[in-house]
Amino acid sequence: MAKFLVQKSGPLNGEVVISGAKNAVLPLMAATILSEEECVISDVPQLKDVDVMKEILLSIGGKIKSAEEGVLSIDMGNIEKWEADYDLVSRMRASFLVMGSLLGRCGRAKVYMPGGCTIGARPIDLHLKGFEALGAEIIVKDNFIEAIAPEGGLRGESIYLDFPSVGATENIMAAAVLAEGTTYIENAAEEPEIVDLANFLNKMGARIKGAGTDTIKIEGVERVHGASHTVIPDRIEAGTYMLAAAITRGTLLIKNMVPDHVKPITAKLRESGVTVELADEGLYVDASGDRKLVAADIKTLPYPGFPTDIQSPFMSFLTTVEGSSTVIETVFENRLMHVAELNRMGANIMTEGNKAIVQGCKHLEGAQVIATDLRAGAALVLAGLVASGTTEISEIYHIERGYEKFTEKFRAIGANIMRVEE
Repeated sequence: MAKFLVQKSGPLNGEVVISGAKNAVLPLMAATILSEEECVISDVPQLKDVDVMKEILLSIGGKIKSAEEGVLSIDMGNIEKWEADYDLVSRMRASFLVMGSLLGRCGRAKVYMPGGCTIGARPIDLHLKGFEALGAEIIVKDNFIEAIAPEGGLRGESIYLDFPSVGATENIMAAAVLAEGTTYIENAAEEPEIVDLANFLNKMGARIKGAGTDTIKIEGVERVHGASHTVIPDRIEAGTYMLAAAITRGTLLIKNMVPDHVKPITAKLRESGVTVELADEGLYVDASGDRKLVAADIKTLPYPGFPTDIQSPFMSFLTTVEGSSTVIETVFENRLMHVAELNRMGANIMTEGNKAIVQGCKHLEGAQVIATDLRAGAALVLAGLVASGTTEISEIYHIERGYEKFTEKFRAIGANIMRVEE
């Protein structure tokens, strides 16, 4: 069992290059199922989740080559089955994204109930309602879901999402690409990862308009072809390093990122007294000197609101500033599990339902803590960087699912972090 050992590190300084986005590359990889020709994806991060998606594509007949680091050539020309293996799907929630592409390409898809972080129910009913609206028959069993297109294939329809789910938007969009007629997804998710997927699909020959707004129009096409595409930078990784500079009172240049994608994080850091400035190569974050950093309230919302994936790292930062902060989580009901771990380190955080009250200016001390999910793990690392003594973080496989070269990047900017095997 691997662990991270983190010790107080002083201000982090230097520069960090942001990797391709985990939450973008997985739906891109799933979308290659729609094409019988080879697709090439660049800036692919080396992550455990990417490895799982590669295994899923290989298991259904795909061929994958990697001529150089960060570049995948994926050939899904000969799909041998329309079922994703249970042991693979159970390891990662994003594996469910293959369902829309399989249904669109093969007219049938069978996927077992997905796994992933335990941060809330994250129901897949919106995905299934979308498939049903396109004409598919849905069969739900205890541990798997099967979708079967009608004779003649899927047909375009207007679909309203009760919640702007990113996964449902991506899955329905992929399924609709080869459907007959026009599909409208209303109350669609607006995240940059949705735009990235639409851009890739359009390069493949799809006809998609409106991605990045609340209404997406997909005009069905008979077939798509191969395409090359570069993954967008990971805005959550960028936000994590922005907070690493802030919590350690350091100075970082964060390169290869899109400043517009992190506007809510930038706004709240500035509200707290951190300097965040545009630079030619990204963002310059400065929390150094004797400046007074103060509390700020945050409320998570779908994009372009404050991202739920940054809520826990931001909470770690709030434990170190002056004043009381209110953190409200509206996206996932179980995304305050890190509070108990931070309190174990000396934080003073009270929770009531989906709300947390953070009392700042607390002296944090190293402790044995558990990464309850991917972003909670990152939050504990940030806390460990300013805590006295040693912070021992277990269950770090969560962290390694979503951050490329995590210890390597942190150590390069002055963090005292070590990965150890027991």
